[in-house]
Amino acid sequence: MIRRAAASLLCLVLICLFLLPASAPAEAPAETEQKVVRVGWYDTPFNHKDAFGRRTGYAYEYQRKIAAYTGWKYEYIEGTWPELMQMLKDGRVDLMSDVSFMEERTEYMLYASLPMGEELYYLYAAAGNTEISPEDYATLNGKRVGVTAGSIQKSIFLEWAERHGVTVDVLDLEGSEADSLQMLVSGKLDAFVTLDSYYNPEKMAPLWKVGSSDFYFAVSKKRADLLPDLDMAMNRIQDENKHYNEQLAAKHLSTAVVNHYLTAEEKDWLSAHGPIRVGYQDNYLAFCAADPETGELTGALKDYLAFASGVLENASPEFEAVAFPTAAAAIEALENGEVDCMFPANLTDYDGEQAGIVMTPPLMRTEMDAVVRAEDRQDFLRKTQVRVGVNRGNPNYELFLLEHYPSWTPVRYADTPACLDAVAAKNADCIIISNYRFHDISRQCDKLDLTTVYTGVDMDYCFAVREGNPVLYSILSKIISQVPDATVNAALTYYSAANAKPGFFDFLRDYPVVWISAAAAAVVLVFLLLRNFRMVKKLREQNASRS
Repeated sequence: MIRRAAASLLCLVLICLFLLPASAPAEAPAETEQKVVRVGWYDTPFNHKDAFGRRTGYAYEYQRKIAAYTGWKYEYIEGTWPELMQMLKDGRVDLMSDVSFMEERTEYMLYASLPMGEELYYLYAAAGNTEISPEDYATLNGKRVGVTAGSIQKSIFLEWAERHGVTVDVLDLEGSEADSLQMLVSGKLDAFVTLDSYYNPEKMAPLWKVGSSDFYFAVSKKRADLLPDLDMAMNRIQDENKHYNEQLAAKHLSTAVVNHYLTAEEKDWLSAHGPIRVGYQDNYLAFCAADPETGELTGALKDYLAFASGVLENASPEFEAVAFPTAAAAIEALENGEVDCMFPANLTDYDGEQAGIVMTPPLMRTEMDAVVRAEDRQDFLRKTQVRVGVNRGNPNYELFLLEHYPSWTPVRYADTPACLDAVAAKNADCIIISNYRFHDISRQCDKLDLTTVYTGVDMDYCFAVREGNPVLYSILSKIISQVPDATVNAALTYYSAANAKPGFFDFLRDYPVVWISAAAAAVVLVFLLLRNFRMVKKLREQNASRS
């Protein structure tokens, strides 16, 4: 009875609970109201559309990063630079990118507290123009020079012209950059001042760099409420990555306008000197080696020098490659004056000073791998005591170790195969090798049960030049700046893969069991064929005798 009453009471309680009105769910906190920001959009490397119609560019990517911190929603207002600057002044545009600081502009705009980058200004002539010589400022006198109206380029150029005693006719241009470039190409302008990022090598040639300035995001004074958010976002972006501006510039604005021309002094040096003698390390594919049949240079350096001879506008330097058994021997030849530069070199500033040589900017870069026993691969990078095999006569790797792994102990061997044998025999723990060179040793690694671990460090390969030879250094630096990374990487990949292809005799040497088995099978097959041939012949003879 008691159980029945308890059950009835429980049912009543449950029914009451179901009949109670449901409580309203707690309201989600309201999101911050999204501000709509009208952004000036002008077709340049800062703001443009790709082949698929998608917006991209330096300023566009920066603005998207700012929106990630502010929550802004953008509305894009298109026009030319002068048109958009007027709209900013009138309050019809809220935000503009790539605005240089000018005191008079502060009357109608507010600048961000941090610059969004630095830009360089060049004076350009139309491609093929021979009237203005980059070696003689006086050839600019009396010429028509265009500048974008309302831009800082005009005042910077006029200061530059005054310093160099040049008198020109300056024209303020109201159109787009494309319109101004067309005026230059058609001959309505003799020269045009603009950013290095607008450089088009098919239509224009850089003459002189006339100056530089920081550039900023600017906000209309009628939208002063945006400035605190903008400053906050840019400060947080810089805290997140202090190299953000430089990385964006390298991605969107890098056009290598580092003077495509040699100076008169540099041209005279080339003319008097003749081919540039390049000493290189032999047997170092995919980078460089002497072809075993012809003795000529092969590898990525061969393609590099061929390409490099045609990248300058007013000179075609020639190169003469000389092979040496080791990098140390090539450096010694450089010090003795037998060659003008050597490759590959990777000396620190201090080591270079001790040797009396300087490094050019890098022309190639490679990831560095550690070749280790397969059983040690997982825990290798946790080791504190490491014996590393190094080739005698290759200072690049030893200096690499001093720079990045000073606690490792180098153990020297005659060559790379000997180093690999030492690792397999546990006389060394690893060797360090370029990822582009692993194919060259992959078969031996397979046989010795060795594998690779990426060290997390890359190595730059440069030309080494003797101190006191600034003209050659300048020539090589200009050449290096003009050779695209994609061209270099393609060559390295090609020679790395080509060097990996095993020949027939490599196959026989590396897999003796396979070819011995194949040879035995061939012997058996020949025996069976001969036996079958004799049986057929005997049957024919028997049939012939019966008939």
